[in-house]
Amino acid sequence: MKFASLIAVTSLAAAPAWAQEAMTAPPRSDGASVQDHVHEDLGPEIVVTAPFVRDLNLLAGTATLSGSDLVREMRPQLGETLTRLPGVSATSFGPGASRPVLRGFQGERVRVLVDGIGSIDVSNTSADHAVTIDPITSDRIEVLHGPAVLLFGSQAIGGAVNVFDRRIPRRVPEDPVHVDALASYATAADEISVASGVDFGVGDGLVLHVDGSWRDSDDLRVGGRIVSPLLRDELLEMAAEEEAEGHVEEAEEAREFANLRGRLPNSATRTWTAGAGLALIRDGGNLGFSFSVYDSRYGVPTRPGAHHAHEEGEEGEEEEAEEGPVTLDLRQYRGDLRAEVETGGGFLDRIRVRLAAADYEHIEFEGAEVGTVFRTQGLEGRIEAVQAERGGWRGVIGGQFFLRDFEAIGAEAFVPPNDTSQIGLFALQEVELGPLEFEGAIRFEHSQVAAPIRGVERSFNALSLAGGASFEVAPRIRIGANVSRSERAPSAEELFSFGPHVATQAFEVGDPTLDKERSLGGELYARATAHGFQLNATLFANRFDDYIFQAATGEEEDGLPVFRYFQSDATYWGVEFGASAPLGYVGRWRLSVDGVADYVEATIRNGGGPVPRIPPLRLLGGVEAESEAFDGRVEVEHVFEQDRVAEFETPSEGFTFVNASVTWRPWGRRNPTSLILAANNIFDVEARRHASFTKDFAPLAGRDIRLSARISF
Repeated sequence: MKFASLIAVTSLAAAPAWAQEAMTAPPRSDGASVQDHVHEDLGPEIVVTAPFVRDLNLLAGTATLSGSDLVREMRPQLGETLTRLPGVSATSFGPGASRPVLRGFQGERVRVLVDGIGSIDVSNTSADHAVTIDPITSDRIEVLHGPAVLLFGSQAIGGAVNVFDRRIPRRVPEDPVHVDALASYATAADEISVASGVDFGVGDGLVLHVDGSWRDSDDLRVGGRIVSPLLRDELLEMAAEEEAEGHVEEAEEAREFANLRGRLPNSATRTWTAGAGLALIRDGGNLGFSFSVYDSRYGVPTRPGAHHAHEEGEEGEEEEAEEGPVTLDLRQYRGDLRAEVETGGGFLDRIRVRLAAADYEHIEFEGAEVGTVFRTQGLEGRIEAVQAERGGWRGVIGGQFFLRDFEAIGAEAFVPPNDTSQIGLFALQEVELGPLEFEGAIRFEHSQVAAPIRGVERSFNALSLAGGASFEVAPRIRIGANVSRSERAPSAEELFSFGPHVATQAFEVGDPTLDKERSLGGELYARATAHGFQLNATLFANRFDDYIFQAATGEEEDGLPVFRYFQSDATYWGVEFGASAPLGYVGRWRLSVDGVADYVEATIRNGGGPVPRIPPLRLLGGVEAESEAFDGRVEVEHVFEQDRVAEFETPSEGFTFVNASVTWRPWGRRNPTSLILAANNIFDVEARRHASFTKDFAPLAGRDIRLSARISF
């Protein structure tokens, strides 16, 4: 499949369509987030701007990051940007690659979207592969749970992360030219980031958008030692063995790694993006296109001592076999289309079309040598028929397709060339009967996954159902429950992987006989927002049949530990809690407190033990003081020790972050222009995310002072 043909298909499919405004409710004119709006009038409604049905009240656990909150939390990768939201952790493979972890789920069970369409990269293939979405270009990021995630695909068992940008304009700017710009500097990695977007009102409803971003960072400075205590003991033992065998240099190197502090070797990044979009916006609909480029080069931290194998040379002497540091050089070209047309009345209110095509390639370098090349070309599209609301009844019916050609070339091409195709049909319905609301969703999906070089082709039919009900026990206080029965087809990586992967320091082995994964899930939640107080508490559980997971076997192949995909029954359960409350006023300062708590426990049944890489209990609390021109915030986050681990998995020690920030808005709250000074990990503690493959040798950033400037005019 050639990229040019993908763009041609995208253009032809959307040519007849017109559209009104955006698929989502428009952002506030002052750029403030949902949280900002809460502080202004102390009594807003909760509005969830999922792009297919507006104001879905039953989306329990939904969280939004935008405005000054998004600027303050901005990090080079999407996963790290979202980690302070309830129920969210990250894979934290290094500064260059970090994917969101939702309720303990990662990889194939979390959909990462751009305005409702997948990122079309290979971030699901391995944790060291970056998500091709730069948060610095985003306008708003939403984390979604509940029945409506079936709109996005059967893979979204853990939830979906939906990122909105402005590359396809959503409205005609009030002024002929509108400029948004962001610049920041962070001390932990000497990180410099700049981004800018410009909207031009061309006339007669035409809007042109142009944007670009650039980020450069050095090796990350961490708190404490680079390696964990357990790995340090291994390295010191290795040093003693090497010294006993007469390998003095190798012994000194192992001891040096064991005691290494300061900068995380090979963790520098460099990323740039560029995009342009054009939209025709009329009263009865709109049609828009965009084209973008994402380019990044980043280092992959390597496990110390991983390549200290000794081979015999031609004369019988031992030679050290050691590879250079691994870096990834990636680029994605992407074309997007969004269209919408109002039908003029009747059963349907409007029809929406969303398409994207992408050509992606990354090269894994081992030192200066080319190791493995990953390429994928993909096309994804969806059409939704949105029903007109009648008597409290509303909904959407639609279809979706996805095509992907994937190949990996090189000595460590651990996944063979493969093709994936999916086609799905879905419906979501919601009805309001006074204080009672009901929601139901259904999705049927047919998938085909083929690896011609292996002579294997698998096809799957997956049917997923979800439903929910909620009751308003008092004004703006609602309790509810959701249930779901989901099926997920195994991915090509889970089916066909077989080979060494130096970036993850693993020999990965799939299973071509894997069956569909089935789950039965439920949520109980309570949500309240009144008089400035907000509460969102959720208790969730999932029971899996034929759960697919990757775990270490204790074996070695090519000098690497073997990680194999298995299938067994499993259970997940957990809690999420988020709340904020006003304390009152001190002069012109409005004081408030907020807190977040989340916990997940996951077990492989029938004696399988804990599921690997599950985040531990986390508590976060903050105090804010706000005025017209200034905001101040201090927060404490404590992540507990995780000693409930799978076989061959190491435990993680707990840590406590203390963070603070000050925001200055020189033209007041109604103008998004602001200057933010934030201090993260003030006490420079050593911290490791348990969900990370590389936690034992790639800790989180140490003390990090970040200065960000946001300008809009």
